[in-house]
Amino acid sequence: MGKERESFERPVVTNRKAYHDYFIEEKFEAGIMLQGTEVKSLREGRVNLSDSYASVKGNEVFLHHCHISPYSHGNISNHEPLRTRKLLLHRKEINKLLAKTKQQGLTLIPLRIYFSNRGLAKVEIGLAKGKKQHDRRESDREREAGREVERAMKGSRHD
Repeated sequence: MGKERESFERPVVTNRKAYHDYFIEEKFEAGIMLQGTEVKSLREGRVNLSDSYASVKGNEVFLHHCHISPYSHGNISNHEPLRTRKLLLHRKEINKLLAKTKQQGLTLIPLRIYFSNRGLAKVEIGLAKGKKQHDRRESDREREAGREVERAMKGSRHD
């Protein structure tokens, strides 16, 4: 019998700044076209999503400003760290993204990169609406209030 695979996704990197700066309205899973050394760098966790975004051009979706560091054991044929990478989505999903980004002024932000159960690199992109300064402050207050409640609950459990 074949060896059963574990059914979990291995996250490589999460864009925590996206949840702080944007309201995420909808999420999509996309494949990403990578070169060999990029996959190896991803497996090492050497990727930065903080300033990256996605855009729809024609009938294709591209990921911009995603920094994947050069592979540590690579040679002269290593990849360029900030190159534009193509995202793989179904035609219906691309049309939906195109319509929402044009009409409603939403932005495409990568939320996380992970490896699927089959070992394929995937990007979770979100349709996002930018937060204003007062929205960020309100989110920070809510998060802090939640932490205080957790601390109080934790303290009362030990008494």
